[in-house]
Amino acid sequence: MRTPALGLGTMGMSEVYGPADRGESIATVHAALDAGVIVIDTGDFYGMGHNELLLAEALRGRPRESYRLSVKFGQLRGPGRVFGGMDGRPEAVRNFLAYSLTRLGVDHIDVYRPARLDPAVPIEETVGAIKEMVDAGHVREIGLSEVTAETVRRAHAVHPIADLQIEFSLLSRAVEAEILPTLRELGIAMTAYGVLGRGLLSGRWRAGQPTAPGDMRGMSPRFADGNVQHNLALVEDLRRVADAKGCTVAQLAIAWVAAQGTDILPLVGARSRERLSEALAALEVRLDAADLAEIEKAAPVGAARGDRYPAAFMSNLGTDS
Repeated sequence: MRTPALGLGTMGMSEVYGPADRGESIATVHAALDAGVIVIDTGDFYGMGHNELLLAEALRGRPRESYRLSVKFGQLRGPGRVFGGMDGRPEAVRNFLAYSLTRLGVDHIDVYRPARLDPAVPIEETVGAIKEMVDAGHVREIGLSEVTAETVRRAHAVHPIADLQIEFSLLSRAVEAEILPTLRELGIAMTAYGVLGRGLLSGRWRAGQPTAPGDMRGMSPRFADGNVQHNLALVEDLRRVADAKGCTVAQLAIAWVAAQGTDILPLVGARSRERLSEALAALEVRLDAADLAEIEKAAPVGAARGDRYPAAFMSNLGTDS
């Protein structure tokens, strides 16, 4: 079986997009593994540990070598699930890792990465602490998430970085300017999250669509009135390209990310087997130069309106758009 060049992001199975069905979430993980998906991405703070416990149940009985766990750490939470900054101190790294290994029921994490940069702790100290865990056998590789090209270089000087996880889609292309060239210069891969723009590029979102309690899109600038209409107009332009290719808008968006290089792994946040099936089929969509030119015309760089996160979260991202 050909291994799908796709990873499964599991955050939405625990929070941020409203209630999820536990049974369907586990069935979706099983379906992904059965289809040959290897990379499963989570965060120790997703649902306050709920996501890791969910994955432990879903992965039980599966050979450990049949999947790769990518785990983000360091994001602090408080009662009410409020966010409280980052902790990248070496002693915190060891503490977070111990909890993740226990919740997941595994003896090692394949790729371990700080969720964001802790402005109070040099990245060299954080990466140095993870390196100790690599040397001890608890972690296989070190990753980063949402950091600048400069931070990537500093981290890579301490220990080889396996990949950078960062938002990249037809609506979020700021990485193309400096970050992606830096990764390729250093031989570092990229895991692209948000490839469907949190649903904007699914082809199913509608202006004025209500959000469920706990759905972060209710606070997202790109979904705000005025911005969402503009962004959905871009989606309709993409729909015409998708129709000509005989695929859905979502499949076109995933195929576009996959076409940007074999060093880029699209991460899809499917919460159901139906959405996973649609995403996997995107890997059969072949885009030639003419297709890519039409897509560029429909959604050029910088065409999206509104920041990708609320203002309070923008300062700790790898790119400002």
